[in-house]
Amino acid sequence: MPPTDASRSRRTSSRSKRDAIIATATEYFGRQGYEYTKWADVAEAVGIGSTALYHYFESKLHCLYEIQALAVQADREKFDRVTAEHEDFAEALNAVIEAAFDLTELEIQRNRVLVAEQALVGLHRTSPREEEARKLARSRMRDLEFAWATFLTRGMEQGAIPQTDPRLLARAILGLYTSIWHWYRPRGNLSLGEVRDFFVGRCLAVAGVPAAPAKRQAKRSSSRKAA
Repeated sequence: MPPTDASRSRRTSSRSKRDAIIATATEYFGRQGYEYTKWADVAEAVGIGSTALYHYFESKLHCLYEIQALAVQADREKFDRVTAEHEDFAEALNAVIEAAFDLTELEIQRNRVLVAEQALVGLHRTSPREEEARKLARSRMRDLEFAWATFLTRGMEQGAIPQTDPRLLARAILGLYTSIWHWYRPRGNLSLGEVRDFFVGRCLAVAGVPAAPAKRQAKRSSSRKAA
């Protein structure tokens, strides 16, 4: 029997509610911290009862794993798209690091949650749903790191960057980038553009790519502020 309009509407409504829970939890976890966020406060902000949350997520931790998996998936999709747009390795590397800063405020909060609670991904869970979500988040993290290592290997083979251990180099670049989300907050003293202008050259330097001339950096910064 084909699905009725009513059943399709219920599924759409369910997905929308789930998305609302994830977005609200991301904001709360990012601003207040995962440990300090009450699951009941998320339910109230979404407009549902506390018990209704368990229809969508088994626990606050289950929701956290889902947020982390989504964050890494978004990073991977952006990485694949940007690197595919450039044949020249140096251009691709610069572009993919630049693109990593093209984020909405919610995406910034999501990155903060990912980094702040990353250690929890390494802890086995006895709950099947939590464990499934944890494994998904962990596997996506590993896949992203492998994609970076493979990409950097290509640069080494082309002579664009010095030969070294590609996995360690991937971890060094990703570690420098993710360190930002420990301290950066939207609407703080620094704009994301200013942070980008500072960190892009440093990430390129870690990879072994010469920094852009100061004049070009200043011009790029001025054009962004004018925009």
